[in-house]
Amino acid sequence: MTQAPPELPDPLAQGLQPAELFLNRELSLLEFNRRVLEQAKDERVPLLERLKFLCISSSNLDEFFEIRVAGLQQMAELNPTQRGADGLTPAETLAAISRRAHELVAEQYHTFNEIIVPALEKERIRFLRRAEWTPEQDAWLKQYFHNELMPVLSPIGLDPAHPFPRILNKSLNFIVQLSGKDAFGRNTGFAIVQAPRALPRLIQIPQEVAGTGPHDFVFLSSVIHAYVDDLFPGMEATGSYQFRLTRNSDLLVDEEEVKDLMEAVEGELSQRQWGDIVRLEVAHNCPEPLWQYLMDVAQLTPADVYQVNGPVNLHRLMAIPDMVDRPDLKYPPFTPRVPKAFAAGDIFAAIRERDQLLHHPYESFMPVVDFLRAAARDPKVLAIKQTLYRTGDKSAVAEALIEAARNGKEVTVVVELRARFDEEANIDLAEQLQEVGAHVVYGVVGYKTHAKMCLVVRREEGAPGGTSTLRHYAHLGTGNYHPRTARLYTDYSLFTADPQICKDVHAVFLQLTSLGKVTKLHRLLQSPFTLAKQLHAKIEREIAHASAGRPARIIAKMNALVDPEMIQALYRASCAGVKIDLIVRGMCSLRPGVPGLSENIQVRSIVGRFLEHHRAYYFANGGDGELYLASADWMERNLFRRVEVAFPILDKKLRERILDHLHAYLADTAQSWILQPDGAYRRAQADDTKPVQLRFMEEP
Repeated sequence: MTQAPPELPDPLAQGLQPAELFLNRELSLLEFNRRVLEQAKDERVPLLERLKFLCISSSNLDEFFEIRVAGLQQMAELNPTQRGADGLTPAETLAAISRRAHELVAEQYHTFNEIIVPALEKERIRFLRRAEWTPEQDAWLKQYFHNELMPVLSPIGLDPAHPFPRILNKSLNFIVQLSGKDAFGRNTGFAIVQAPRALPRLIQIPQEVAGTGPHDFVFLSSVIHAYVDDLFPGMEATGSYQFRLTRNSDLLVDEEEVKDLMEAVEGELSQRQWGDIVRLEVAHNCPEPLWQYLMDVAQLTPADVYQVNGPVNLHRLMAIPDMVDRPDLKYPPFTPRVPKAFAAGDIFAAIRERDQLLHHPYESFMPVVDFLRAAARDPKVLAIKQTLYRTGDKSAVAEALIEAARNGKEVTVVVELRARFDEEANIDLAEQLQEVGAHVVYGVVGYKTHAKMCLVVRREEGAPGGTSTLRHYAHLGTGNYHPRTARLYTDYSLFTADPQICKDVHAVFLQLTSLGKVTKLHRLLQSPFTLAKQLHAKIEREIAHASAGRPARIIAKMNALVDPEMIQALYRASCAGVKIDLIVRGMCSLRPGVPGLSENIQVRSIVGRFLEHHRAYYFANGGDGELYLASADWMERNLFRRVEVAFPILDKKLRERILDHLHAYLADTAQSWILQPDGAYRRAQADDTKPVQLRFMEEP
C-alpha cells in the first residue's frame, strides 16, 4: 500500500513573501532574450549565424512589446492594484521591464556596432555609411532613389490640413525638419515620410560600381536621409530621423458574444496594425524636442522611448545571410536522418509492429507527411482526423488532407484560428479544406486547441473468423504540423496503434467536434480536465516515494514554467527530498536553490542552433518510471485554458531513449545556462564536452 505523503508546510505559511517564491515571468522572458543575444557574441558560432541570433533577439523583443507589454498596459488601466504571483502590480512590472528592456536594447546595438559590423567588415561584408560613399556609389544611389524610391514615397507636411498620419505597426518612418517656405507660403517646419513595406531595407550596390566590394550594402534609411531634400523642392531638410512605433497586436475577440469565430477573427485582423501604441524607437541623434513631440503624439512616456544607434528594426538584417553566398560563415548543412522503419515499405505495418518515435530535427519530418499521404491514397483508409495549429505556407500536410478529401475519405480537421500571427494563414487553410468537402471546425470557443494529434481509421483484414476490422493509427507530437519549423525546432513525434491511446485520441476529437460530457481517458492526460490534476498527483506520489526511501526523481523539459500551483508543488517535493531537474527554455518563475525551499531543484536553459521546443515529463515512481510527452508547458493557459494532451511512452526502448536524451541535456556544459536564485542565468562552466545538439546531430 502506498504510504501517504508527509504533511509539508505551505511555503506561504512559512512567512515567505510572493517575491521570494516566484520570479517575475516577464523579466524571465527578457532574460531568455538576453541568452539569445549572447549567441550573437559567441565566437564559436559562425558569423552569419551570429547575425541571425541578433535578428531573432530583435523580433522576440518586438513580440514581447506587442503582446506582453501591451497586455500589462491594459491591466494597469483596468485593474491597477492587481498583483501577480510575484507580488508586483502591473505598473511595477512595467517599470521593471522598462529598465531591463532599455539595457537589452543598448546591448543589442552595442553588439551590432562594436562586434558584428567589424567582424563582417573583416569578411568584406560592409554596411556603407554616407561618409564612406565614393562619387560613383553616390551617383548610383541617387539614381536608385529617383527611379525606385521617390515614386512610392508620399511625404506629409504637418499643418492643420495635414495632421499627424496614422503609422502602421512596426513600419519605418522619418520625421524631417525643414526650413524655408513651400509653394503656398507655408513654413510648418516638419514632415513625415513613411517607407512602404514593399521597399527593401537593405540595398546591395552592384559590384561594377567603382569602389564597391563583393558584398556592400546601404541601409534604405541612409539613402532616404541622403536625398530627402529632393522630396521637398525649394526647401532644405535640416534634419531627418528614423522612427518606428510598436502597437498592441493581440486580437480582441469577445468569445462570449461571438456567433461566427472565423468572421470575428477576420474582423480583428484588419485592426491589428492599428492597436494602441506601446513603444517608440527613434534614432539616437534625434533632437529631444522632436522625439518628445513624437512621444506626445503617441501618448507615451519617456519610459516607452528607445533611442537606438542604428537601424530601428534590426530584424531586417535577417536578409543578409540569404544575400551573401558564404557557406563558410554559416552552420554546416545538415540533412535529417530517416529511421530504417520508415525508409521503405508499408508505413502502417511499421506502426503495427511497434510504436515508432521521431526526434526532430535530427530525424526527418517527412515520415509524418508520408503517413498522411499514405492515408490519403490508401483505399483501405476510411477517415482522417487532424488538429492544425500552425502549418506554414504551401504545407505538404495540408495538401495531403486536401488530397484525402478529394479521394472520398472522411476528413475532419480542427483548425485553431487564433494561433497568434498565423490567423490569416489558418483562415485560408480552413477555406481550402472546406472547398474540397472536409469537415472543418474551430475547436471550442474560449479554449485554444493546442494539442498535436492525427488519427487514421483503416479497414483491415485478419480479424477472427476471416472478417475485416477497423484499426486506428495515431500520430501525437510535441510540435506543430509545420515541415519548415520541424527543421529548426526540437520536437518528438510518436506513431502508435495502441488501442487505448487511439481510443483516447478519438474521444478528444469527439469533444472538439461534437457535444457531450467529459469522457474518461485511459492513457492520455488532457487539459483543461485532467492534465493539471494528474501532474499534481504524480508529484505527490514522488513525495511519498521519497518519504519511504524509494527512488524519487522528477525530470521535466518544457518551454515555460510559470503556473504558481505547479511551482508550489515542486517546492513541496524539494522539501521532501525529491531531486528535481528542470530544463526550461524560456520563462521560469520558480526560484531554484533556495535553502529550505528549493535546494533540490536545478533549472537549466539550452540555447543553440535549434530552438528547444519539445515537452517531456519523467517521474521515477519508486523505480517503475513513467514518461510523458506533451504539447503543453506548465503555464496556467496550457493547463486550464487550452486543449492539450500529454501521452505516455509505453515502449520500454523508446522510454529509455528519451530518458537518455534528457540526461544528455543535464550533462551538457556547452549550451547550458543555469538559473540562479535571483533570476539571473549563468553559463555552465564549459569544458570539452560536445554540445548536446551536436551530439544528437551525429547520432547514427
